[in-house]
Amino acid sequence: MKLDLSRRPMQDPAAGRAPVKVLYVGGLGRSGSTLLDRMLGQIPGFFSVGEIVYIWLRGLSQNRLCGCGTPFRECPFWLGVAEEAFGGWDRVDASRMMSLADSVERHRYLPLQFYPQLWPGYRARLEEHAAVLAELYRAIHVVGGTKVIVDSSKAPSYAFVLRRTPGIDLRAVHLIRDSRGTAFSWTKRVVRPDAVDQTVYMQRYHPVRIASRYLTRNLMMELLAGLGVPTVRMRYEDLVRTPRPHVERAVDLAGEELEPGALDFIGDGEVELGVNHTVHGNPLRMKLGRVPVRLDEEWRSSLKREYYGIVTTLTWPLLRRYGYRP
Repeated sequence: MKLDLSRRPMQDPAAGRAPVKVLYVGGLGRSGSTLLDRMLGQIPGFFSVGEIVYIWLRGLSQNRLCGCGTPFRECPFWLGVAEEAFGGWDRVDASRMMSLADSVERHRYLPLQFYPQLWPGYRARLEEHAAVLAELYRAIHVVGGTKVIVDSSKAPSYAFVLRRTPGIDLRAVHLIRDSRGTAFSWTKRVVRPDAVDQTVYMQRYHPVRIASRYLTRNLMMELLAGLGVPTVRMRYEDLVRTPRPHVERAVDLAGEELEPGALDFIGDGEVELGVNHTVHGNPLRMKLGRVPVRLDEEWRSSLKREYYGIVTTLTWPLLRRYGYRP
């Protein structure tokens, strides 16, 4: 019988320990977060984990491939993390953890994160979930020998949970892309390379729905910064054109210094990527070796005119705010 880890008594993970630095890449998906995550993961002392928000579903439950190419539950790194944090994956009830996360991390619950005392049941679940996450990130820090954990989960609601998690020193990169490019990317039919013995496609959404998410998620990331989480704003288009200075900005935000030659993996129009242990992300996380870095602006010619107009109209205040031409 599995031990329900989420119910076992846990000590304060911050007690007597230095906080674990987490560099969080937040915003809306299809904005270059996996590219930034992978590049930061090449720097000594930085450890890329991909979208850790999906560890219970994509990793533990569905056993998708780790970024190293090994099924998640068989990956030596994640086995080490599980042993350090929980005593092994067999002691974790994946269904319970997914249910707990779903009852805490949704964007609709954000007001309760500011006033959890209004709903004692939510407060108890939030504290329970945060305690488990504290153990998880501490174990990643220990097993990976890291200075900074790079988490590209993107969802602002999850970042707000991390903000309340004991033992975590949260910093955030607010990654932005032109809303038209983001909307078009979400309409593409792309196969996921991390599903074993089956064909799985990346999720797709209607451009109007993405326009709505563009507004809410970016404004929530701005709120996170307004609440005191150290944050830098970065545009996908600038990151792809000139990756080196933008990676340097992220490293500076983390309070770390680059060793000589630390960014030599960044070449002219390409990057050299090594083995990683990312949990989830776009297909780029599975690529090794020299990977081209090119600006994707297919949307300029391929996004349907009516969608172009609708997305532009709905998002124009933020397009202007972020330096795009509505």
